[in-house]
Amino acid sequence: MLLRAGYCNGRTSGEPYLFWQQLVFKISVLHLPGLALAAWMLICFYVSVDGYPNGKVRGACTSMIPCHGSSPQLTPEHTITVNGTEFKPGDIIEVSLSGPDFEGFFIQARDAEDLDSSAIGSFMLVDRRVSQLLTCGRTKNSAVSHTSKAKKKYIKVYWFAPGDAPKHVQFLATVVKKYRIFWVKIPGPIVSQPNAPSPTAPLHATSEAISTSHPFSYLSKPFNASGCGSTKFCIRNPSNCDPGSASCFYLSFQREKSSVLIEMSGPSEGYLAFALSRDQWMGGDDAYLCINEDHHVHASTAYLKGRSPPLLDSENALEDVSWRLADGVLQCSFRRSICLPAYKERFNLDSSYYIFMADGEVDEGGLIYKHHRQPLVTNGRYNVTGLPQDIGGSRSPWLIKAHGALMFIAWITTVSVGVIVARFFKPVWSHSLLFGKELWFQVHRVLMLITVMLTSISFVLPFIYRGGWSRQAGLHPYLGCTVVALTILQPLMAGFRPSRHAPRRQLFNWFHWGTGTTARILAVVTMFLGMDLPALDLPDPWDTYTVIGFVTWHVSIDVLLEIHSYCLVLKAEMIEDDRVQILQSLTSAEAEGRLFKQVVLIIYVCGNIIFLIAFLAAISQI
Repeated sequence: MLLRAGYCNGRTSGEPYLFWQQLVFKISVLHLPGLALAAWMLICFYVSVDGYPNGKVRGACTSMIPCHGSSPQLTPEHTITVNGTEFKPGDIIEVSLSGPDFEGFFIQARDAEDLDSSAIGSFMLVDRRVSQLLTCGRTKNSAVSHTSKAKKKYIKVYWFAPGDAPKHVQFLATVVKKYRIFWVKIPGPIVSQPNAPSPTAPLHATSEAISTSHPFSYLSKPFNASGCGSTKFCIRNPSNCDPGSASCFYLSFQREKSSVLIEMSGPSEGYLAFALSRDQWMGGDDAYLCINEDHHVHASTAYLKGRSPPLLDSENALEDVSWRLADGVLQCSFRRSICLPAYKERFNLDSSYYIFMADGEVDEGGLIYKHHRQPLVTNGRYNVTGLPQDIGGSRSPWLIKAHGALMFIAWITTVSVGVIVARFFKPVWSHSLLFGKELWFQVHRVLMLITVMLTSISFVLPFIYRGGWSRQAGLHPYLGCTVVALTILQPLMAGFRPSRHAPRRQLFNWFHWGTGTTARILAVVTMFLGMDLPALDLPDPWDTYTVIGFVTWHVSIDVLLEIHSYCLVLKAEMIEDDRVQILQSLTSAEAEGRLFKQVVLIIYVCGNIIFLIAFLAAISQI
């Protein structure tokens, strides 16, 4: 039978069958066809009781006939339905088998003009508990059968139309109600390619319930966020975004007695995945993936071992898998029992875990590539079957966020303002004192010391997070170390500064300027490289344009003040040619330009603060 079945044109399991098969072969060799036929019938009637309760019935691929020692029923009680009447190569058809309780089944698609032909196309399962895929002939997954003798009323699968599909395709099913009560090749709906010519042979079809749907939509409707925080536990990034939008990553868990309905959505044309973890590091985690292979999505469970690729399970515990692909957004849903004692690597869903969510690309063979950015991670452990909540997550650990924020504060604000003050405000604030020192010097020194302090603290944070050196960050850490070394060298060098009129003072000034300028240039390059690393990954290309804008802003102010100072010198030279009077005139001219420089400084500081706020806001949104 299909359920406990041997097949008259197939084979049964076990050593007794091999014995009988060898006997028939020897009789055939002796040219006793009548005796061979009798022996073959004996096998069908007696050996077949070994059966196929597990549905591994590849021997039925051609005839679809169970060898149960009785004739098939003539009037079908079960119906095959589809969700469309037309198809194109590459399209997907939803196929359903329903009717009174039955134990076994076998479904194929064949050329409607030649029902004795081989199976066409391939199937995808919806519920792995009750159905499984079989390979008939050379076509992988070209048939569907049962997995056990458990009673069932409804089966749903998806059929993929191959590139060489005939103009008309008909679905056929063999159904076993009981061991001696079964139907063979129940005719199902006929689906045709657009503008297909009339068939050359009669096509047989039963009445069918047909509905229309989007070619790649197998969810009744797109996900929505209704119920988040009240009936569902939801994770959304950005916060309060709408699942289905081009920028929203969404994951929800809804408890249903002993199982949980899980919905996942995000902008991806490769795969979406989430994992349950006992800590905030990958490794030893329970993972779930929805993988798009040539516009066909399948869900799978996996185990994450360290930072190696996920180990996909050959069999998983997911039920009622549905999915949707539209406008670059992948959505899938499935059910999972809260407790799965038979699956050791599946976590119980009634405990608290960190939750990861990632997306990435898939190659043509279905190989999963590493996610190109840091996974979205919840800020704490959560019990998804407990109190419903609507939370967010972060793609960057807080230590890395703090690292980036401190570096931006130091190298966009404090060091830039400190350099401008030292270069252009000596004459402006030359007679103003603060704690016994000139005002410009005190402001410069305080801002530079703040830069050293912020840079040093920021430098330590990635090592605390990684627990050592990162080998996957490219040039960023090497340049960062160079910047830190130059930053610490500056105050040490300043401690040995010669007096103002010492012969070596000019040499010191050049070294001090060269070291500081090199550090500032390298710092900008280092920040530029760091913004696109997976651990931070600011929005692109916004981050590039913003850095270019800041550099342009700083250079423009610097050039403006240089031009202003040069104009003051020209003005002083035009007033008087005598050297002493030139110096006096220069001092007077500098005083005249004091208001202009102070206004420019205020504008510059405000501009820098705007750039800083923009970067800090971007970091906070990650």
